[in-house]
Amino acid sequence: MNLPATSIYTLSRTNSEDKNFQSLVSELNKDLAIRNGEANSFFAQYNKIDLIKNVLVAYNETVPVGCGAMKEYDKSTMEIKRMYVPFEMRGQGVAVAVLAELENWARELGYEKSILETGNKMPEAITLYKKCGYKIIPNYGPYENVESSICFLKNL
Repeated sequence: MNLPATSIYTLSRTNSEDKNFQSLVSELNKDLAIRNGEANSFFAQYNKIDLIKNVLVAYNETVPVGCGAMKEYDKSTMEIKRMYVPFEMRGQGVAVAVLAELENWARELGYEKSILETGNKMPEAITLYKKCGYKIIPNYGPYENVESSICFLKNL
């Protein structure tokens, strides 16, 4: 399902079988492996993309320029996963558009909150989430005792 263009981007609702999503996530995984170093294998186990029903891919015309996904965390909460925008597209509003549409989609599905985890070596992500109204919370679930994790919450 294609949604109306957001500035110059079209946002497409899809799932984790989408080849463009898989390609963007492959780029994300390479970046995370460099940033996280030896700790990357710990995080990778929580970032598998098989069977994700709620995925967004942003396009500039026909070129995929960003993605994000969400999974149910509990009956009232969606967890944002796999947010990524290639380096050359950063700072152009792609991530803000993807995140806002994921939040809209979560609301449509009846969720009240959105949570997410990012790493302390991801300053762009931390800035994005704060800018979009997310508040830092105590680390949840598998990230509870992980010093390099930063967890966020936003009421939808």
